[in-house]
Amino acid sequence: MDQLLLADLVTDLPNAVRLQRAVHTLRQRFMCDAVGLLCLDGDTLRLVAAAGLAHEALGRRFVVAQHPRFATIMSRRDPTWFEPGSVLADPYDGLLDDKKGSPLPVHDCLGISLHIEGRPWGALTLDALKTGTFDAAMQNELKRYGLMLEAAIRVSALEKENRNLRQLGSGLGESGPLGDLHEIIGESEAISQLLHELDVVADSDLPVLLLGETGVGKELFARRVHRRSRRGRKPMIHVNCAALPESLAESELFGHVKGAFSGANTDRPGRFEAAQGGTLFLDEVGELPLGVQAKLLRTLQNGEIQRLGTDEIIKTDVRIIAATNRQLKENTLAGTFRADLYHRLSVYPVHIPPLRDRDRDILILAGHFLEFNRARLGLRGLRLSYAAERALLAYSWPGNVRELEHVISRAALKMLTRGASRDQILTLGPELLDVDAGQPAATQDLYGAEPFYGIEGPAAGEWKGGGVQPLRLTVESTQKACIQRALDAAGGNWAQAARLLDIDASNLHKMARKLGLKAA
Repeated sequence: MDQLLLADLVTDLPNAVRLQRAVHTLRQRFMCDAVGLLCLDGDTLRLVAAAGLAHEALGRRFVVAQHPRFATIMSRRDPTWFEPGSVLADPYDGLLDDKKGSPLPVHDCLGISLHIEGRPWGALTLDALKTGTFDAAMQNELKRYGLMLEAAIRVSALEKENRNLRQLGSGLGESGPLGDLHEIIGESEAISQLLHELDVVADSDLPVLLLGETGVGKELFARRVHRRSRRGRKPMIHVNCAALPESLAESELFGHVKGAFSGANTDRPGRFEAAQGGTLFLDEVGELPLGVQAKLLRTLQNGEIQRLGTDEIIKTDVRIIAATNRQLKENTLAGTFRADLYHRLSVYPVHIPPLRDRDRDILILAGHFLEFNRARLGLRGLRLSYAAERALLAYSWPGNVRELEHVISRAALKMLTRGASRDQILTLGPELLDVDAGQPAATQDLYGAEPFYGIEGPAAGEWKGGGVQPLRLTVESTQKACIQRALDAAGGNWAQAARLLDIDASNLHKMARKLGLKAA
């Protein structure tokens, strides 16, 4: 087992994959029900790898001071065992996969803090539903495995730091040994590829145009580009172009001198000067009036501005990041956006994927918002039912991440208004989420009130030669049709299809092979 864990930790894989494999190995070694690896960021812990915990747990932030068990683990170097009768609340209540939404029964809990270069890095936790699992020998074993994990994390941190120094120069500041883990939440392939692309682009100093639907979080991605650039220690100034009245837009961007217009009682620098040496983020740039667009274009071409009311030239050194939910290229053809300004801003266009294309990130983000609302509302626990998870995964999310945040917050408040106790673990069902309207027909078939059998050709139970078909063949054809329908709804993603069907992914693969379907 030691060799297997070491192989997991030294294999040349993405860090997240390496750590995930390690926690699965530890779960087998300690014969427990759940293992969590958490990274410390300021006063909060965040799961970076887990086995046996609900998927939405990966999006949660645990404020150490609000969770006595985590506080106890972090306060000492040796392993901490919580006896089955411990009165300290368990932060994983309702989050174990097979006990989701329910208080944990009396069980064993073991944890150890992890340190890198003498500073606390995070914690490793183990939960076993069978009492007596973690004896003294197991506690000593955990201490040994903890040292192995620390060594592997230290090596990963050095590799990450060296890569960043080569790519971005010494101006980059990392938030932790695993990099900037807490800026953007998500582990899907779409978001991982995007973050890699942005990290490369950040060092180029080229103008970047972020394109995406309302609510995808374009400002978060802009801030990441700024922080990962050589300008990261300089200011990033945010300008909401949609909120700029045309009469004041020029003054806001370029500044003015005393007496330039009625009410200009003092000299005032504009946003370009405030961002000197750093980044100017032009949010909703498609809303800029045409007159202001012309002045902005001249500034970008010449690298110079003039405050209103003076002919004095001021040299500027700013990087431009713009964002819009409009189709600017089409707007240039319609004459509502200058083509020459569009080409200046879109030197490197980046598309931010909508939430519906981020598959498993939906539950991770939901977990983040659940924990936020749990703390904000003073609840013991706040969870999603399995049916609620399926509803979130099936919804198309026209409002994206912002809509998801509002859906979770609204559902938590609804539960309280209906008399739920703050001292209980509250489980949100699909009826509280209000996300079933306007779903595609395939999704409605999967989760509608009427059962969907999906058998093409003869009716269910009808033999092609007449009479009744054998039950085994009827069941198999029904299973095939349901699996295929789930795969279609999930875009061919087997893991998501398993969640839609409410079965374990490994069982879905076995069933598909047995039925003659090709399982990825």
